[in-house]
Amino acid sequence: MKRIVKPKKGCCKSNPRCKRCPVVTKRLITRGLAKRRKDGLVVISPETTKKQLKAARAR
Repeated sequence: MKRIVKPKKGCCKSNPRCKRCPVVTKRLITRGLAKRRKDGLVVISPETTKKQLKAARAR
């Protein structure tokens, strides 16, 4: 099941970064684990593991 995430406007500086952080979504997109839609939402691929998400959220 693919996950659709709406990124926040800015980073809230929490540790680890939240799942909706724009930095996290950008990292997932550059690693090829997610795609940005025309409406700004980000679709995270179903093959993305928990470990990969945790690595993207690391500060």
